[in-house]
Amino acid sequence: MTYDPRMGYDPARKLTDGDVQERKPEGWWGDDGKLFREFKFGSYQEGVDFAVRVAALAEARDHHPDIHIYYRRVRLNFFTHSVGGVTDLDLEGAQAVNALLGGQSGGDAQP
Repeated sequence: MTYDPRMGYDPARKLTDGDVQERKPEGWWGDDGKLFREFKFGSYQEGVDFAVRVAALAEARDHHPDIHIYYRRVRLNFFTHSVGGVTDLDLEGAQAVNALLGGQSGGDAQP
């Protein structure tokens, strides 16, 4: 489906790779139709605590990222399965995670 801006706001519309690259929040990466970020923590427990906070945020927003815990690293992948790519809902979820951390971007690993 081709997007026509006259259609109005549609948070479920799949974004182009260019849209994702232009609009991704600080610290996030876009690749292969996913929006992702990796966070590093001082301990395993800090990473788990962060994952639990992200899960609660996702439940409140009713839009859930994939959460992967690798010892002291946590990777979040936002992807709207129903459209097969990144939507505004994913960008908003990533922004909400950044706000959860107070915009902190240090210590993130590149893909």
